[in-house]
Amino acid sequence: MRTGPFAPRLPRLPLSLSKRSFTQLALASTAAALAPGASALPARTLEFPRDHGAHPDYRTEWWYITGHAQVGGRQLGYQVTFFRSRVEGTHNMQSKFAARQLLFAHCAVTDVQGRKLWHDQRIAREGFGIAQASELDTDVKLRDWSLQRSAATGVYSARIQARDFAFDLRFSPTQPLLLQGSQGLSRKGPEEKQASYYYSQPQLTTSGTLSLKGERFAIGADKAAEAWLDHEWSQELLHPEAVGWDWIGMNLFDGSALMAFQLRRKDGSSLWTGGAFRATSSSGLQTFIAKRGEVAFQAIKGWTSPATAAKYPIEWLVRTPADYYTVKAVIPNQELDSRSTTGAIYWEGLSDLFDSNGKLVGRGYLEMTGYASALRI
Repeated sequence: MRTGPFAPRLPRLPLSLSKRSFTQLALASTAAALAPGASALPARTLEFPRDHGAHPDYRTEWWYITGHAQVGGRQLGYQVTFFRSRVEGTHNMQSKFAARQLLFAHCAVTDVQGRKLWHDQRIAREGFGIAQASELDTDVKLRDWSLQRSAATGVYSARIQARDFAFDLRFSPTQPLLLQGSQGLSRKGPEEKQASYYYSQPQLTTSGTLSLKGERFAIGADKAAEAWLDHEWSQELLHPEAVGWDWIGMNLFDGSALMAFQLRRKDGSSLWTGGAFRATSSSGLQTFIAKRGEVAFQAIKGWTSPATAAKYPIEWLVRTPADYYTVKAVIPNQELDSRSTTGAIYWEGLSDLFDSNGKLVGRGYLEMTGYASALRI
């Protein structure tokens, strides 16, 4: 569950806007997003391809793809996320130099055999050919990083050139969109204003190339590679009692798909939960949306980061209406330090899914925030 940017900061600024003034604008935007008075999002029918694109009138938005592949004897995970944040203090300014929108991105590769996570990040204000997010369809660019969707085929393309890795990947839908919550309106807390418009695209087949430290891999050439896409946009999400969340997006090997999340209080108790399960059957796909209380997370095994001393559960028992599942991280250290862009430290990594009989039934991503410090949106 991606719930927007976390107090963004910019290390390098173009076009005469100082680092200090830009940071002040970003923090002002975050403060505005936390201000009281945000209204509840109305129920609406999502319209495509329009809603694949950006929604600049909303405070936060993100496009999020995670996936995995077997390449020879190597198992790799990969993720890319593009965020958009509206700057409240400058949103209505007419000057082309006004920083009305911030765009930033995170990207990572998990090398299971090498037991290492590689990651990179970027941030810039929208405009001047540096960063852009189209309102017509998914078309997000941040310098030479991009995520685009073909209107003709529905295929997503991600092109990333990072410090230690690069990829040029295509993600092809095999199933209809999965509208989360109530037809795409997903509650994230006790108050109606804590909600997002949210849909997923599970079971994406993946092809292309991935390079890691100069070694090039052909993804999807000889073995199946699957990915998961989330797109969310919102005005307000976190309840004041929430310090972070735990989220899973899992592609099951039989074609099913599972999403589950919880928002946590400071004492670790669950403030809000949700989820969805799409099952495959002889009659086709059936989707079950979990009601509050039907999903529960129980931490089984922990890991302490040597870099930050944050303690993360890297094995969970997750109760859902479909089954009791166990989620296990493929390697412990998949912590990302994004303080140079979003101000947050969080854990996000490739994980395996086991059913109640202990059978490996799927693979996907686990994300955990608010363990190094309380999350601030």
